[in-house]
Amino acid sequence: MSELNFKISAESKSATKVIAKARQFEIIIDEPQDLGGKDEAPNPVETLLASYAGCFNVVLHLLAKERNIEINHLKIDINGNINPQKLLGISKEERAGFKNIDLDITIDSSAEKSVIENLIKDAKERCPINDNLSNPTPVNFQLN
Repeated sequence: MSELNFKISAESKSATKVIAKARQFEIIIDEPQDLGGKDEAPNPVETLLASYAGCFNVVLHLLAKERNIEINHLKIDINGNINPQKLLGISKEERAGFKNIDLDITIDSSAEKSVIENLIKDAKERCPINDNLSNPTPVNFQLN
C-alpha cells in the first residue's frame, strides 16, 4: 500500500480562534475565556488529546477485529499536564508541551485480561498518534 497523505487548511478568525478544514469538515478551535478566548470550542491541546483518543479507538477496534475479540464498550479518558510558563514567555526552563499524557482505558469485553493487555500493548505500537507523541517527528516550516 502506498503512503497516505492527510492535510488540513486552517484560517485564523481571531487571536485565539482558528477554523480548520479537513476534507469537507470544519474543525473549530478556540481558547477558554481564562486564556483569552471566547470558549466557543476545544482549545488546541484538547483537540490533540481528542485526536489521540480517536486514533487509539480506531486501532483498538482494528486489532480486536483482526483477533476476533468482541469489544462491547470502550471508554478512553486522556489527560495531560502543561506548565504554561514557556508558552507565556515567563520561563525558558519548562517545555511548552505536555509534561506527561495519561490514558485511562476501560474495555468491556469477554476476553481475558491478559488478552486485553496485549491488545493495548499492540495498539500503542500501531497507533499513528501514539507514534508521533512518543517519538521525535521532523516538522518542516515554510513561509509563503
